[in-house]
Amino acid sequence: MRRPLQVVALLSAGALLTGCGLGSDVRDVVGDAYPQQRSNGDTTVYSSTEPVGATASRIVNAIPPAARTADGGSEYLRYDDDIVIVGPAPNGSTVTVEDIDGRFSRGGFLFLGAPGFRPGSPAGGSMGGGPGDVK
Repeated sequence: MRRPLQVVALLSAGALLTGCGLGSDVRDVVGDAYPQQRSNGDTTVYSSTEPVGATASRIVNAIPPAARTADGGSEYLRYDDDIVIVGPAPNGSTVTVEDIDGRFSRGGFLFLGAPGFRPGSPAGGSMGGGPGDVK
């Protein structure tokens, strides 16, 4: 009798997590909403006929990011497993979805105050040094 209770508990927990949005994947949302232009490894680029702000807002409304910031006309949305970059294009915008283990984990977004896009990154400051260096 104990086995059925464990199965019911696991199914209930899975349904609860999915209902809270934890089962949602930003890659699925973007892939369903926008046509894919190209893909290379863990990076996929889509196109939108809407400007950057409207495209980013649609994505954020579907799945709220852990962090959001803007820089140089682009919007950056950080999710648990992905970075979404919405940038300007001649007829709307592009939506790039990258795995968080890519450029983000190697410091590719330090200009945004990474990790987590927190304010305080030195705009135009030195990018040299490494972890633990005192500046």
